[in-house]
Amino acid sequence: MLKLGSFILALLATFKAVANPACAVCTVAIGASLSLARSLGVDDCVIGVWAGAMLAMLGYWTMRFFDKRDWHFKGRDTLLMILSVGMIGFMYLGELTYTPMIIGYIFYMDSFLFATLIGALTLIFGMHLYAWMKARNGGHAHFPFEKVVVPVLLVFLVSLSFHYLAVCNCGAGDLIEVL
Repeated sequence: MLKLGSFILALLATFKAVANPACAVCTVAIGASLSLARSLGVDDCVIGVWAGAMLAMLGYWTMRFFDKRDWHFKGRDTLLMILSVGMIGFMYLGELTYTPMIIGYIFYMDSFLFATLIGALTLIFGMHLYAWMKARNGGHAHFPFEKVVVPVLLVFLVSLSFHYLAVCNCGAGDLIEVL
């Protein structure tokens, strides 16, 4: 088994790799893991962060598709991103109830929606952070696949903070029902 794994890694190393934080494999992996994580009992806020990142990637894909077709109009990128992240309502329609609560003494909204918006903004920030880091390094990445690692690492850190700091208490309703 170890020889087969080594052979596959050596074979993959011979191909030219193009890093893209919004690649099809990443999006499918996140989409498939969301339902799996939900069935394993992962907190809905953590799932919301990754769902928001996935929807932001879909918005990014839509913008690239519009660029290839040369479809440009005022406010296009903002509109496409709002529409893509707004699809969160259709992803979990019927599985979640809309329960607005006060989050951080500032926001009064559903905690899953808040986590989704934070996940989307984190991925977008990670993509811009990578571009800034690359520009400061003379147009070169610091290490291979930095374009993927920076946004995914930021989303991972945000999801860890949502899990351990209980930022929006998505699982609070389930805890009350059990007691």
